Amino acid sequence: MKTSILPFLFLLSSTTFAQKDSTQPIKKDTAGIEAKLPASEPFAFGDFGWLNGNNRQKNSLLDSKYFTGSATFDVNYTQSNHAPIDNTVVGSTALSRNGEVQVSFAGIGGDFHYNNVRGRFMTQFGTRSTVVPRNDLSQYHGQYNLATAYQYISEAYGGYHWDTWHGINLDAGIFMSYIGLMSYNNFENWGYQPSYTSDNTPWFFNGVRLQMFPTDRLKVELWLINGWQSYAKFNKMPGMGFSIKYSPQEYVSMVTNNYVGTDAAGLPKRTRFHSDNSFLLRYFNNPKAKGITRAAFSLTGDIGFENGGGVTPFGSKDGTSPAQNFISGMAYHRLWFGEKFAWTFGGGYMHNPGRYLVLSPTGDASALPPYGNNPFTENPGDKFDAWDCSTTFDFMPNENITWKFELVHREASVPYFAGHGGVTSPSGYTQALTGLANPANWVPDLVKSESRYIIAMVVRF
Repeated sequence: MKTSILPFLFLLSSTTFAQKDSTQPIKKDTAGIEAKLPASEPFAFGDFGWLNGNNRQKNSLLDSKYFTGSATFDVNYTQSNHAPIDNTVVGSTALSRNGEVQVSFAGIGGDFHYNNVRGRFMTQFGTRSTVVPRNDLSQYHGQYNLATAYQYISEAYGGYHWDTWHGINLDAGIFMSYIGLMSYNNFENWGYQPSYTSDNTPWFFNGVRLQMFPTDRLKVELWLINGWQSYAKFNKMPGMGFSIKYSPQEYVSMVTNNYVGTDAAGLPKRTRFHSDNSFLLRYFNNPKAKGITRAAFSLTGDIGFENGGGVTPFGSKDGTSPAQNFISGMAYHRLWFGEKFAWTFGGGYMHNPGRYLVLSPTGDASALPPYGNNPFTENPGDKFDAWDCSTTFDFMPNENITWKFELVHREASVPYFAGHGGVTSPSGYTQALTGLANPANWVPDLVKSESRYIIAMVVRF
């Protein structure tokens, strides 16, 4: 597991990639008295556009003194080898409909900044505004429809910035979680369909965060939040965690995210722990070379578990408490051919007995509201193992648009993906439209594997 090699990676960074600390350079004034220069911007010493999950753009078209705007339009088309009759995609937050052109994400907003006061607001229209909030059961705790209140917001927070060290920020609201390496905005990712490690861990948090930059190469972030990708809070204990990002040089980056909370509905004594760790290295960089101009890879390893309320992390010896854990990893390798073309290949694996982080299938197989008549079970002890592999070709004519062409194969140890018969009804249409109840003997067509291709256009300003 990646967590076991994390101390080694930090040791490696401090030896192989170490250099003299220059985060607060010294100059002498005219009187010969030493004075410190203003602290540099965090991670501004290099170009980190090569990172998986990072923006490659160098300029903002919508920048001004008080506001920096941003707009993303993500449109995709995907086709499964099973061609489900209800055009439904199972087990993805990036995709939702099969065999159709769909607007996955339309985000418009930006960052406000004035006198050290800061704020960010970003919308989320498109299919993701339904797919992602659907997985948050906390919205059913108590009154008020939180899904409606937050559905079209991906980020919304206000905060304050202190000019201490290389910056300190205190923000409150909804913000991205970083867990799982890949970005919520597919313009920033090497691939399009995230592997299980990313797709089954949180995209957002709702709460308060404290960001600290002791040097221009290190970020330490603390979280006090409602819970694991949740608008509300199931139990009395809030979610807590921290993130550390360290980039000693432009060509290397390390991130660790760690979380603890009580996120099981109706089970206040069940505690969740999670550790997510990534290492990224750009091992070749020659913009003037013919053919391959850059090469990099990313490695991510997660380990987590739930404990209490009838389950144990790895199962009790007497068999009375089933195992409830999450062990996963993913690896990607990317080659650039100049600035306009890139090729990525990789994949990942997930082991999740108890299925507490598995994305529930939809339709009649749904284990989430509205519940299906034949739900995909998520009971303690239910086994789930899965793996995936993908290859992606990117065409980037300029820094405002990316065309992605991707082939993905995914497999699971139990029937999980949508087969040709779909997951909604024998006709492929919802019962609300036909007015006909499903036959008593009908079950959703779930299969153990699927292959699909994806064509996506992502525009960002």
